[in-house]
Order: sequence, then structure tokens, then C-alpha cells
Amino acid sequence: MTTEQVVHYRDMSAEYLDHARTLLAEGDLKQASEKAWGAAAVLVKAAAESRDWPHVSHRHLWQALGRLAIEADDAQMRDQFGLAGALHTNYYEEWLDEETVARYMAAVEQLVSKLDDLA
Repeated sequence: MTTEQVVHYRDMSAEYLDHARTLLAEGDLKQASEKAWGAAAVLVKAAAESRDWPHVSHRHLWQALGRLAIEADDAQMRDQFGLAGALHTNYYEEWLDEETVARYMAAVEQLVSKLDDLA
């Protein structure tokens, strides 16, 4: 476990989430989507790092998230991470409207809170 790296990931997540909120308020749905995804992804990395689990690919992130959901006995975490993934796709496709991005970001904020406790 690299405590310094875990702290770095946690700090990044908070920064990304704050930036996502600002971007959403400014109407930049593409960038808000990617920052929200990043906030969730780096916290999965933090939790994985603290457990010495691999976390270098999207596959590793999904595997780690699955293990964390079991550990926390919270199946909703998988759905929330799926919405974060949809936001990540929205960065490239720009298919989600503002209301949907806001709803998905709210779910990501809930996930981030849970992950922060597990990191």
C-alpha cells in the first residue's frame, strides 16, 4: 500500500468533482461528464491501491469496484459506477442532455462518498 498515492487519488477525486459541478453549472456537459467519471475512477484506484489490487485498466477498475461493492454489501455501487461509465462515454459521444448529466452526476456524488470511506 502506498499511502501517498492513496492521498493523491483522494485529492484528485475531490478536485475533479468540484470541477465537474462548476462545468455543469456553466453548461459544459462534455467536460462535466468526464470530470465526474474521473472523480469516481480515481477513488476506485485509491481503494484498490490501499488493498494492493491492480488498477491500471478499465477492466481492473470494474473488478475492484465489484469487490468493493461486495465488501460494503452495497450492490447499488455497481449501478452508480455504471452511470459514471455512461458519463465517460458522454465525453466522446455527447449524447446526454443536461438533466441526464445532472442526475448521473448526483449518483456519482453518492458513489464518491461511499468510495471515500473505503479508500
